[in-house]
Amino acid sequence: MTEQRGPGDRPALTRLTGISPAAFADQYWGERPLLARSEDGFEDLFSTDAVDELVADRGLRTPFVRMASEGSVLSPASFTGSGGFGAEVGDQLDSAKVLEQFAGGATLVLQGLHRTWEPISGFTRQLIEDLGHPAQVNAYVTPASSRGFDPHYDTHDVFVIQIAGAKRWTIHEPVHRHPLADQPWTDHRAAVAERAQSTPTIDAVFEPGDVLYLPRGWIHSAVAQGGTSIHLTIGVRAATRHDVLTQLLARAGDDAELRAPLPLGVDFADAAAFAPDLAKTVAAAQHLLDRAADDGRVAAALQRAFHSAVRPAPVRPLATVDLIGNLAPDTVVRWRGALTARITDDADTVRIVLPRATITLPAEASEAVHALRASDQRAGSLPGLDPASSLVVTRRLLREGVVVAG
Repeated sequence: MTEQRGPGDRPALTRLTGISPAAFADQYWGERPLLARSEDGFEDLFSTDAVDELVADRGLRTPFVRMASEGSVLSPASFTGSGGFGAEVGDQLDSAKVLEQFAGGATLVLQGLHRTWEPISGFTRQLIEDLGHPAQVNAYVTPASSRGFDPHYDTHDVFVIQIAGAKRWTIHEPVHRHPLADQPWTDHRAAVAERAQSTPTIDAVFEPGDVLYLPRGWIHSAVAQGGTSIHLTIGVRAATRHDVLTQLLARAGDDAELRAPLPLGVDFADAAAFAPDLAKTVAAAQHLLDRAADDGRVAAALQRAFHSAVRPAPVRPLATVDLIGNLAPDTVVRWRGALTARITDDADTVRIVLPRATITLPAEASEAVHALRASDQRAGSLPGLDPASSLVVTRRLLREGVVVAG
């Protein structure tokens, strides 16, 4: 299915899909592929020059890089080496070895670009906010007519962005829908290979600016066409109802009946004899599920899991210290992006609860803290505080990494 995208500066999800988030959620999310074609490119995010800079100048180490040839992953020793004097590591990317392997037909995979390349970092944070699910980004740099990986499926959803060159993608329907992380394609290797010989759902050459959304489980392979091809793969780890059930069942230890021992001499080989205990367990589990569904702890556990998978936006230590020492009343500050924080109020204080610490401020700062969480503010005029107190609170929150310069 192909949709046309229009020009303009748009939020991350709309930029990728070219349709409204509501239409994407209703028609495609988790269910079927979407190919969006556009004259717009993504050169602001990544480029051939970015690849060369990362390989030659950034000192990348494994696992931030790997290489593959004809469907097999190469040994790290074939493209890494010693960092030399002053960097005594043995797995730093060796640009000459990369050149040798790449010229010989190997695909270069730059992993974790949401951690190592700032334009992609910012875009990924916006996409995570749009989706409500964690995401990460790899780049695949493929020589002309080279086959990177055999037909396979991923256990996470992906957005594929063609950056440079052209690549032919072949997409087939799943043999195992909505696979979990512990259900890799190799568990269904024969079925995947057989399905890859059938008529594909999508067989298209992607050019710069083309974007493919591919739900997990859909079988795919790609071959570069006529020159070096670069594409970004944004992997999305969507939370599932399986995750919800796992959190519910994690509460089983709270139930005394479920903790009770099975009878002496229990014989699991005798299904009829074991049936009453199985029935009692099912009934106790149902009672547990009914109670747990209403207490809010499952949602809180899933929220913690999300935040543990998403790093907050980085802070700049030297610039922040300088800003604190020279803070002007009209300086714009904003809540740090993707920061895991919970705000609690009582009669005397407002607390910002972070994973590593709790910041306690006087109750009169409550309005200011909530305002900062909602939108950008000026350092010397936070709501509910006089100018001097406003600067004191702003300095404290800058120092704690809660807010950053706007």
